[in-house]
Amino acid sequence: MNYTLNQLQIFLEVSQQQSVSKAAEILHLTQPAVSIQLKNFQDQFPIPLTEVVGRKIYITDFGREIAAAADKILNEVRAIDHKTLAYHGKLVGRLKISVVSTGKYVMPYFLTDFLTQHPGIELILDVTNKTKVIESLKQNEVDFSLVSVLPDKLPVQNIELMQNQLYLVGNANQLPTQTLHSQNILEKLPLIYREAGSGTRYTMEKFIEQKKLSVRKKMELTSNEAVKQAVIAGLGFSILPLIGIKNELQNQDLQIIPVEGFPIRSNWHLIWRKSKNLTPVAQAYLDYINTEKITIIQQKFSWYEAAVDKFKS
Repeated sequence: MNYTLNQLQIFLEVSQQQSVSKAAEILHLTQPAVSIQLKNFQDQFPIPLTEVVGRKIYITDFGREIAAAADKILNEVRAIDHKTLAYHGKLVGRLKISVVSTGKYVMPYFLTDFLTQHPGIELILDVTNKTKVIESLKQNEVDFSLVSVLPDKLPVQNIELMQNQLYLVGNANQLPTQTLHSQNILEKLPLIYREAGSGTRYTMEKFIEQKKLSVRKKMELTSNEAVKQAVIAGLGFSILPLIGIKNELQNQDLQIIPVEGFPIRSNWHLIWRKSKNLTPVAQAYLDYINTEKITIIQQKFSWYEAAVDKFKS
């Protein structure tokens, strides 16, 4: 056999995601490249590692055993790399963070300089919805999570990073923006929702419930990007975080519709389990955030702070 570390990594990712396209996205490779390497890897075994039923890929029992072995091998390789860097006095290890989907507009800016200062750190960043983020924290699968809604039942510690503000938005041709509308306007508009488990949806529904509004749900979509495109296309309106619509506002594809009581305010929090023993890498990152948080906000999010002031009702 003559398989490579690259093939082991690709097969492990495919087995974890049970999807060639998702594995390609995570590994920053094209789907054909992953498919070719997966085939080359499979050709070295007389027993199938995967099987395709319909259009979905499944990992065989033998494949799961190979994936487990691949995971151990790759962990050993990482350990060698880490020991080499540690020998030179560098901070090494993994930093695992789960992020709610709208947090992808925030989290990278709180990571870039830290990772540049410590090239021996490997980042694993999982972007998903609020429910899965909290579950990964509960199962102790990550060091930190970024959320805009703090969990009710899980004991956590947190650092408030920056404000999160949600506004009613429509496309450039819907509704006049010169008038401040009453909250009852939400009862007249077809609203586009995020999927259940989303922090944006939770905040949106909590506001509507508190105001005792009877709204009409037009449709439900599984990402903020999908919601934005639906609103731009004129399919309805939605309540979206300002942090995620910067380009659409600048390009005048979307407009903020002034409504009494808006924006809906919350805060981005970096959270971790109260009982967690932080690794040296995680503790170093926490120290970095405590020291550099204000500077990062001033340097990277000045446009956001200015926009918040502009759209205050």
